[in-house]
Amino acid sequence: MHEFGDLTQAQNELFEWIKDYIQKFQHSPSIRQMMQGMGLKSPAPIQSRLKHLQEKGYLSWQEGKARTLQLVEDIVQSGVPILGSVAAGGLIESFTDINDKLDLAETLQKKGIFALSVNGDSMKDAYIADGDMVLMEPINDQNSIRNGTIVSAMVPGSGTTLKYFFRKNDHILLEAANENYDPIKIGFDEVSIQGKLLAVWRKF
Repeated sequence: MHEFGDLTQAQNELFEWIKDYIQKFQHSPSIRQMMQGMGLKSPAPIQSRLKHLQEKGYLSWQEGKARTLQLVEDIVQSGVPILGSVAAGGLIESFTDINDKLDLAETLQKKGIFALSVNGDSMKDAYIADGDMVLMEPINDQNSIRNGTIVSAMVPGSGTTLKYFFRKNDHILLEAANENYDPIKIGFDEVSIQGKLLAVWRKF
């Protein structure tokens, strides 16, 4: 789904190192381990590269918490099976055979669709659970977002968050779908909206 041409050499090297590490050890590395792997003595370059990898849709993590890091996988590879038709009027015969496959890869690539792994339960009342994968459509014009849209937003000091978007007179309000979480009030220039929710992918 991604073209590695949008990464710098340093970002690509870290991404490939993280992929190999997770494949080998089945958990994400610490900042210190990434520093050692990249031959760096300061955490700042690692944190900067992680931020850019997240912004470009290659991984998901909570800023400052390396162990929350997860790779964003290309979850649509071989197409979705078309099993038949579904009734939107009267009832029709139920489907039993796979008729064809709906190839989504080209469409998703053209639109720049990216995936994020959900960490936490702040959107549980919107039927988005911890561990789900959400497909996001990039936002080119932040002014075009309708109130009530579920978006992924980069919040300074907090990383990327999935919330309902509401535009107020002098600020943006990011609201959770869980009463245990307070709304995030933030200025227009302080937040970067990455994308709007397109679909939720749940692995059973």
